[in-house]
Amino acid sequence: MSGCEAGFVKRRMFGRDEYLAPLPLPTGQKPADSLNIMWRKNNEFLDVGNYAIGAAVCLFWLQFVLVFSLACYFQGIADILFGIALLGPQLIYLVVRLTAKVHPPTRFNRQRREVCVPQADGSYWRVPWETVTAAATQKTSVGRGGSASMGMLFIGFENPDQTLPEEKRHYVMGFGCGGGETAMALWECIRSYMEIGPEAVPECQVGASPYEETQVGAFVTAWRNDDVVEVLKGLFFLTILGSYFAEKAQDLKLSPPPELDHPDIIEWSKPLPPEQWAKRSAELDAAIRKREAELAAKG
Repeated sequence: MSGCEAGFVKRRMFGRDEYLAPLPLPTGQKPADSLNIMWRKNNEFLDVGNYAIGAAVCLFWLQFVLVFSLACYFQGIADILFGIALLGPQLIYLVVRLTAKVHPPTRFNRQRREVCVPQADGSYWRVPWETVTAAATQKTSVGRGGSASMGMLFIGFENPDQTLPEEKRHYVMGFGCGGGETAMALWECIRSYMEIGPEAVPECQVGASPYEETQVGAFVTAWRNDDVVEVLKGLFFLTILGSYFAEKAQDLKLSPPPELDHPDIIEWSKPLPPEQWAKRSAELDAAIRKREAELAAKG
């Protein structure tokens, strides 16, 4: 992902890659955490993670309901065995995912203007914020049913240790958010936090929610308010998609989110006196002012 700067657009036959950093310039989009990637936020750091077990649970539950309904309708032993053979591997996959340890989040320290990137082997990198690469990718596929677009936000980090081999110096996070403006809004959560502050981005939604905001709580509230549309919608999500189980599986793994427990990272994450805060570079400061003027001129 290296070699391109913010604003550069690489066009392909059926898609495009739009680079958002470096340097981390304003995108013009309002910060929106559409995938709940913000796990922990305070005045010192922002933890960003990528763990989504809920979608896999919903898919498994939908197939379970379908297979169970067909087996009850045909009432044949062969149908039951077919259902077990179809759902068995997916159930094993879910059990493995639910019992596996969640990968620690990437920590963006706004006071030091650095990023801590934990690795699978327990080691970690400390990367200067202004070297982080971000790109919004979008791809269009054409089939018999028409065209469909998909996209992602990629955030790349390069280990500053020049002694490492090239294949061990790069780490990339990918978020399947759809690309385009949605990817920009997701990236803006991180960029705005680092360049403006925690008040500029939404609150974290990861973890156990108040009862009224849960799947069952929202359904009960809609029932009490005689909101027929919301009741039907909630009934569909709860019974057909299994959103209750998806919500509980997500809460099980991310309530609370995993911590970065290395002593060096704990010390690095502690607050600094304001006079010791790192400052943005003169190059970035000038580029941000120019970009903000361009956005203001566009209205």
